[in-house]
Amino acid sequence: MGLAGRAAGRGGTPNGVLSSLLRVVLLFLGLLDVQAQTVANNNNNKPVYIWQTGPWGRCMGSECGPGGSQSRAVWCAHSEGWTTLHTNCLQAERPNNQQSCFRVCDWHKELYDWQLGAWNQCVPVSLRSPGVPRPAVCTRGEEGIQTREVGCVQKADGAPAEDAICEYFEPKPRLEQACLIPCPRDCVVSEYSAWTSCSKTCGLGLQNRVRTVLAPPLFGGSACPNLTEFRTCQPGPCEGEESLYSLRVGPWGPCSLPPTRLARQARQARQPKRRKNKENKENKERVRERVRERGRVKDPETRELIKKKRTRNRQNRQGAKFWDLQVGYQTREVTCVHRSGSTAALSLCSQETLPVTFQACVMTKDCEVSGWSDWSACSKDCYDLNGPKGERKRTRQVKQFPVGGGMECPELEETEPCSPQGEGIPPCVAYSWRTTEWSECRVDVLLSQQDRRRGNQTGLCGGGIQSREVYCVQNPNDPPSNLSSLKSKEASRPVDSDLCLGVPPNTTQLCHIPCPVECEVSSWSAWGPCTFENCQDQASKKGFKLRKRRIVNDPTGGTGNCPHLTEAIPCEDPSCYDWLLLKLEECVPDNDRQCGPGTQIPQVQCVNSDGEYVDRQFCRDAILPMPVLCEVPCPKDCVLSPWTPWSLCSHTCSGKNTEGKQTRARSILAYNAGEGGLQCPNSSALQEVRSCNDHPCTVYHWQTGPWGQCIEDTSIPTANGSLSRAGAGVAGSEASCSVGMQTRKVICVRVNVGQVPPKKCPESLRPETVRPCLLPCKRDCIVTPYSDWTPCPTVCPTGGGAKKKQSRKRIIIQLPANGGQDCPEVLFQERDCEAPSSCPGYRWKTHKWRRCQLVPWSIRQDSPGAQETCGPGLQARAVSCRKQDGGQADMSLCLKFAGPMPSLTQACQLPCKDDCQLTSWSKFSSCAADCVGVRTRKRALVGKSKKQDQCKNTQLYPLSETQYCPCNKYNAQPVGDWSDCILPDGGRVEGILGMKVQGDIKECGQGYRYQAMVCYDQDNRIVETSRCNSHGYIEEACIIPCPSDCKLSEWSNWSRCSKSCGSGVKVRSKWLREKPYNGGRPCPKLDHVNQVYEVVPCMSDCGQYVWVAEPWSVWKVSNVDLKENCGEGVQTRKVRCMQNTTDGPSDPVEDYLCDPEEMPLGARENRLPCPEDCVLSDWGSWSRCPLPCNGNSTRERAASPIRQPGEGKGCPSTRQKEPCSLNNNCFHYSYNITDWSTCQLSERAVCGSGIKTRMLDCVRSDGKSVDLRFCEELGLEKKWQMNASCVVECPINCQMSEWSAWSECTHTCGLAGKLVRTRTVIQASQGDGRPCPSGMEQWKPCPVKPCYSWRYGAWSECKAGGARCGEGLRFRNVSCFVSNGSGKAEGSLVDEEFCADLEQTVDGDKQIILEESCTVPCPGECFLMDWTAWSPCQLSCVGGDDLGFGSVQVRSRAVFAQEAENLLQCPEQEWEARPCTEGQCYEYKWMTGAWKGSSRQVWCQRSDGLNVTGGCPTTSEPVSDRSCDPACDKPRSYCTEAGICGCEEGYTEVMTSDGLLDQCTVIPVLEIPTAGDSKADVKTIRAINPTQPTENLPGRSGRTWFLQPFGPDGKLKTWVYGVAAGAFVLLVFIISMTYLACKKPKKPQRRQNNRLKPLTLAYDGDADM
Repeated sequence: MGLAGRAAGRGGTPNGVLSSLLRVVLLFLGLLDVQAQTVANNNNNKPVYIWQTGPWGRCMGSECGPGGSQSRAVWCAHSEGWTTLHTNCLQAERPNNQQSCFRVCDWHKELYDWQLGAWNQCVPVSLRSPGVPRPAVCTRGEEGIQTREVGCVQKADGAPAEDAICEYFEPKPRLEQACLIPCPRDCVVSEYSAWTSCSKTCGLGLQNRVRTVLAPPLFGGSACPNLTEFRTCQPGPCEGEESLYSLRVGPWGPCSLPPTRLARQARQARQPKRRKNKENKENKERVRERVRERGRVKDPETRELIKKKRTRNRQNRQGAKFWDLQVGYQTREVTCVHRSGSTAALSLCSQETLPVTFQACVMTKDCEVSGWSDWSACSKDCYDLNGPKGERKRTRQVKQFPVGGGMECPELEETEPCSPQGEGIPPCVAYSWRTTEWSECRVDVLLSQQDRRRGNQTGLCGGGIQSREVYCVQNPNDPPSNLSSLKSKEASRPVDSDLCLGVPPNTTQLCHIPCPVECEVSSWSAWGPCTFENCQDQASKKGFKLRKRRIVNDPTGGTGNCPHLTEAIPCEDPSCYDWLLLKLEECVPDNDRQCGPGTQIPQVQCVNSDGEYVDRQFCRDAILPMPVLCEVPCPKDCVLSPWTPWSLCSHTCSGKNTEGKQTRARSILAYNAGEGGLQCPNSSALQEVRSCNDHPCTVYHWQTGPWGQCIEDTSIPTANGSLSRAGAGVAGSEASCSVGMQTRKVICVRVNVGQVPPKKCPESLRPETVRPCLLPCKRDCIVTPYSDWTPCPTVCPTGGGAKKKQSRKRIIIQLPANGGQDCPEVLFQERDCEAPSSCPGYRWKTHKWRRCQLVPWSIRQDSPGAQETCGPGLQARAVSCRKQDGGQADMSLCLKFAGPMPSLTQACQLPCKDDCQLTSWSKFSSCAADCVGVRTRKRALVGKSKKQDQCKNTQLYPLSETQYCPCNKYNAQPVGDWSDCILPDGGRVEGILGMKVQGDIKECGQGYRYQAMVCYDQDNRIVETSRCNSHGYIEEACIIPCPSDCKLSEWSNWSRCSKSCGSGVKVRSKWLREKPYNGGRPCPKLDHVNQVYEVVPCMSDCGQYVWVAEPWSVWKVSNVDLKENCGEGVQTRKVRCMQNTTDGPSDPVEDYLCDPEEMPLGARENRLPCPEDCVLSDWGSWSRCPLPCNGNSTRERAASPIRQPGEGKGCPSTRQKEPCSLNNNCFHYSYNITDWSTCQLSERAVCGSGIKTRMLDCVRSDGKSVDLRFCEELGLEKKWQMNASCVVECPINCQMSEWSAWSECTHTCGLAGKLVRTRTVIQASQGDGRPCPSGMEQWKPCPVKPCYSWRYGAWSECKAGGARCGEGLRFRNVSCFVSNGSGKAEGSLVDEEFCADLEQTVDGDKQIILEESCTVPCPGECFLMDWTAWSPCQLSCVGGDDLGFGSVQVRSRAVFAQEAENLLQCPEQEWEARPCTEGQCYEYKWMTGAWKGSSRQVWCQRSDGLNVTGGCPTTSEPVSDRSCDPACDKPRSYCTEAGICGCEEGYTEVMTSDGLLDQCTVIPVLEIPTAGDSKADVKTIRAINPTQPTENLPGRSGRTWFLQPFGPDGKLKTWVYGVAAGAFVLLVFIISMTYLACKKPKKPQRRQNNRLKPLTLAYDGDADM
């Protein structure tokens, strides 16, 4: 459409016709498409119904196995998902709704299991997922996935089964897992070695240089490059003819037995007849000679004796059945080879004697073993479900030992775990942990509580720590029925702790000592009335006044520890009952008058001496109070106020100088009329005084001593043992066995005097002096029986070491108490071990070598010189197995315990008649002293050699050797670090002051540290330290600093309560005196001024200070009417602040302590009533305002008329009202809760459970704290908890175990050996307890011992046995070396006697190889060099991180060529890799050298500094060549690193239009003189030659700039345009100014400015410019 549209838009008739046709065609095609879609939709709209199935249900059936059936739901559904009728779906396609299945039962678990296949190869994720791109650069590796096959199988035969069976018991294991495909690692090789010397001394030869493989190619990395490089060399022309042929020997052939006689005869028959006849003649002659000799020498008896002896020897030769040594022969080929490698005739190789082509050998035989024996019985013969399994084994015997390099024997013993089978198997002996009793609980003081004033800390309580011992015992066969009974404490014998499985019980635990509750008593009550001591017995006239107090809590141990609760004062006229005056009724005038004299009837109640109301009849003997006379004032009478209450008694008792007084007062309210009225009394009658507390000041009370010890009381039968323990004051935890008695002392004490006779105190109140008690049971000490003796070593002792000891111990599991039997003193015994009677062990015994066997005559008869029976051969010997005591033992025991078997054969030499035979060298004679004399060794000629002249030549065959005695000089020197500082043995040493910290002795003080000493001889070889008269190390005193705990001051005094009324707080504090150091106990949490606080709430009684007002004074009338004495007047009184007590206000105090708002008025103005005026009493108190306060409510107060008015006069209102105003006379009240106090513990507690408290405060709506009763009267809800439990964390010092015994030395020899001992944390520190020390391990050096070892010497040169080249042998020795064990030094050779006690092994390998075959290359031959040493172990790493692919090391063999013509015959180079351990990571990076022209060196370097080939990523290799195209041929130009031409320093580039260098021009230089320059006022511009060095004058360094206007591309730089623009502006400005000023500018000056200004602007660093 778009094309059509564009065509139509162009206009023109032809185009318009075409576009119309195109539109019609497109419209037609569109209609066809719509029609096709409609048909398709009609077909799709036809309803599609399909069968749907649910999951298979559980397999059901009556029996287990394949007979079950399972069902599933099947329904018909529409393709859109909704369910429909079954008839809509095709019935023929309906799926089954039932199928047979395998019903799984629990016992099938034993029959079926999952079989897991091996993981397949790791496949990259990118290959499995097409959309995931492979990483371009591999860094750590490529992520992959590997799969495996998992199937359910029968255990018995591995037959496959349904997965559902195994899934019933265990989910199906995963089928795939993520994996990592490592990045390819290229082969890494070293640098080339130096060129070897030329392979020829003349003519054309070759030089080689080789390199080694450092890392093999891994994970598909590139292969190793050639390890060898060759180049030709020609030292000079050869003078004579060059030797072209060499004699070469081949390898020895297989060992063969010589042919039998028949075979030899057959072979001889095939030989030419002429030779045969000759030999037959010789053979016949030999046979005849042999027969003649036999007949001549041996008769039949002799022959029989010889035969028997041979048979006996054969039978006695132990081990003959184990090997059958057959000596055979082997041959080798001798050829003549040309330099080119081709074989030539032997005659071309000119050599005097040909090499030997045969030698004796042992026929190779592989090891043969018998079949396996039956399995032995199981080593475990008891039943134990959870314990370790037993072991059973089977063996097989060696029938034929390997000889002649035959196949080694396989394992001769096989073991497997087992359990005993069958019925009636007894259960195994089981072991379990047992514990002793817990020790007493030990409490540490909190740092914040430490106080010097609290010297006695024996009664501390609260949280602490206790410990016990743990040991292992054998379980009894019949467990005790009652484990808690005493019989269960029957101690079992301790056994080795290793026998007990499982975690041992804790040896320490936190504990709690309950704090004693101190007795608290209330304050004293007021003194009671004088009463009889006993109201039931009133015979004596003695009376007492009593005052009492009560116990307010339940103290620990009963009330016996409380102070006295009653005090008594003797008094006279006692009475048990008395009348109590409740109140006086209203005054009733006599004769029913309105006023005048009258009486007041008293209201009384009968009370006893305790103030309790009793029946009135008890007071029948007491004097009943009489009615009191009173006066109701008449209108003209004087009016007096009522008497005030009696004041408090001035003294609590009466003595000689003190007497108690009480006063009361009244005042005149109105004066009488002049006539007729009752007159007012004088002022003295307005006060009354009476005596009080007239009892003497002698107070008595009973005082009790502490209860004594509970002693047995034989008068009480033990049946009374049901007595309450708590009542008897015995600790509840102790078991009681009988009832005893306790007594205490009771005396009568006069206060402030002392003891007085008991009759002074009330007898009825006398406390008891005897009480019953429960006697605790005796507890005997319980000790375990001794353990078995520790085992002695079973191996025989080597050397004269100290005797081994064995020990046994027993453990106290219960300490004695209450007079029980004491514990024994000895708990540990030790004795020497007895030497074992028989020493188990096995050794090889070697028997005599048999005669030397040569190659059979039939083989060597054709060789030159074969007529003589001599030359090299082989000899064999028997080897047997012996016990250490010499008895015979089975060979398999020696194979198992005695190391490798000695060799059975050795090469021997039968001397020819011309050979000289000598004995072996003897040992050197001993030296009398070091550095003095000589020592010798000898040997002697043997046999016929003694008579041969050539053997007597001592130059060729010396018979003695002499050497100077060794001159041994030794020097000792220290080696290694100083050890830890170690305290002397003998337990924990006390500190400098020996100060104990709550049961912990500080581990500090003087100890010793050690440094090992090493002894060297004059050759700097390490020797025994005893040679240097040293015991192995030097020691030095050292100090372990004692831990110093945090030290705080003592507590300050408590502050005053923060509020005088209501609840406040009081505070006390400590401050830091000394910080902790050396691991001392840390400080508690301190504030910013290093103080620790204790805050407790306090309650100040709002009524403790009260205002006390004295009676009002007499009225002072201001307007005195002499007749009336009435009118306006003033009254005053004294108001004082006094301390309130239970007996009332007592002592006056400062006024500020009382509430100023509540202070009563000290003066009042009022009108004094005149005669006949109504007289009212004082106003009563105001009524309470109703709550809540609002302006509508009122309060009122009332007064009562005391004197009625005269006629015609009335009384004023007796009520007053005032509105209630909030916070003025009406208040709301609410509770306020204080903050919690710090955790309060009991008196002697240091930590543990305590109580924190808070208090309620009653607060008035104006914010003032008031007495709690205001809130309590309102019945406000108290919804707060006042007390809460809290915990003060206990200071638990870190508890460490004892140091373990010193370990064995970490190295058996050398300088680095250490003895180590360790300890563990038994109880970690808590709270501010002392923290654990950091040192859990201590070490000290072992005495230095030389490390002796067998080591191989270097291989000898390869020798081809009489030929110039070919297969030969090389040899080496094994020698004794001494080293310091560090592994860094090679060690020094010493005499073999030092290694005499060592098993002959080299680097742990028992197979000693002293000879091996080798190849001597023939001249011109190309060959493989020897294997290099194994490379260092290398990990696969990225960025120093191990990728987990293991580590590998590699060795290689390079090719060595001698002839250029033979290079094509060279073998392939070889390398081999092996896995290794303890590899290290190496990184590789590219290194570059300096550019030299257009090239530089680029190489790869390993992180240890080694230059290598390979290893560095090729993608990031730096450029080594930077050639420019075209070449930089302009003067002063060079090729830059970017590959373009640039100019040298001091020159700038001028570029052509196409970007190429055109020329290098000199940069103008601006030279600026400095202050020191004599030409400082001259400024010049000059060009200099930048390549010529200029001498810098002093002060001129760094003052030269190059102004380079052109960039490297030849274009002007940006700053040039800036300078030009600035110069142009400046130029215009100057021209304008000049024109304006002169109208005629000077051109030369302008031109000069134009040239200089840009440079001036370009430099802005000098003010002079």
